[in-house]
Amino acid sequence: MRLKKSRVAVILAVTVVTMAACGGEPRRDVPAETPHGYVEGAEEAAEAQSRLIVADTASGAVRVVDLITEEVHETGRVDGVRALTGDGRFGYLTGGDGSVRVVDSGAWMVDHGDHVHYYRAKPREVGAAPGKQPLGAYSDPVASAVSFSDGTAVVLDRALLDKGSVAELGRIVREPHDGVAIPYGKQILASVAEPGNRYGNRVRVHGRQGKPVAEIDRPCPELRGQAVTRRGVVFGCADGALLVTEKDGAFTGEKIPYPPEAAARERATGFSHRPGGTTLVAKAGDGGVWSLDVGRRIWRYLETGPVAAVNAVGEGGPVLVLTRDGKLRAFDGATGKEQAQISLLPPEAAVAASPSVQVDTTRAYVNNPLSGEVYEIDYNDNLRRARTLKVEGKAAFIVETGR
Repeated sequence: MRLKKSRVAVILAVTVVTMAACGGEPRRDVPAETPHGYVEGAEEAAEAQSRLIVADTASGAVRVVDLITEEVHETGRVDGVRALTGDGRFGYLTGGDGSVRVVDSGAWMVDHGDHVHYYRAKPREVGAAPGKQPLGAYSDPVASAVSFSDGTAVVLDRALLDKGSVAELGRIVREPHDGVAIPYGKQILASVAEPGNRYGNRVRVHGRQGKPVAEIDRPCPELRGQAVTRRGVVFGCADGALLVTEKDGAFTGEKIPYPPEAAARERATGFSHRPGGTTLVAKAGDGGVWSLDVGRRIWRYLETGPVAAVNAVGEGGPVLVLTRDGKLRAFDGATGKEQAQISLLPPEAAVAASPSVQVDTTRAYVNNPLSGEVYEIDYNDNLRRARTLKVEGKAAFIVETGR
């Protein structure tokens, strides 16, 4: 009997709602709300859609390898390609004449802080960036900054770049030096060379169109190398690292000095790290690696032997070092103890070419520049070679996207 009463109550309720919808003002169609994180023309996924951009110096061929399906996409050609850098989605390839071609890997993520959206789309060639001899490229959801050896940094409209066209938002003109411009905190951080200043370099804050709006009060002598982390932007200096952070629109700088015993060792001039990680690593002369824990503000020196390439998994994970004998080694970042090693490349590939170690949350990828092979490494399983990915020609340069 109770069940019948419940059914009657439900029918009455539905009838009332239906009558209300039919009476009074005519029914209006309410447009569907755009899903949070929606990107036009892209497919959203539940996990990272990692891909590799692979460039062949000999043929100039540029390819995108889908690390989930292993499908290889042809994405144009860059004559005499001699460098490749990425910003998480796009690859910026330096041609033999110094010009820059932009390739969209079609894989990226959007980090909202408390959650992340992952996207995939068809890879494609975008076009040429306005400049020559690039030093680096960095992006946020609004702008992409490409820095060149003549001191110019061009700020590109990221929304238009996502749609397949190159358009300039602004430009920063500086004295030529090794520093780059980085979108951060809704502004652009750009190192500045000051020949008349005894400190040599500083970091300034610029608007999206390139106009200076503030200056970091801590100097960074002989600035070389940079990295974007969740803790802030790190710049390499002769006396340590400069960490720039932003809060409520105000930018501050904090110096992380080298340990006293570091005086005789060569300084870090270029950082590598897993995207999202706060452990940075860099070559330290001919026989070691610097590891910088940005969160704890601690430098550590690891004796590794001669280094060809290096990267860091992050907090609690190993430092991965490809040494010039072609071996991949894993070191404990806190103690410096070697944990595992495997023979991976012939020594001539590690020494004479340009191998790199790309790292994401579960795997590492190492290219053999003298062949078309890229090795997928499970760094949590004693550096086990999980897969060998192959492309035509030679995998001279690689960069991972979609992380």
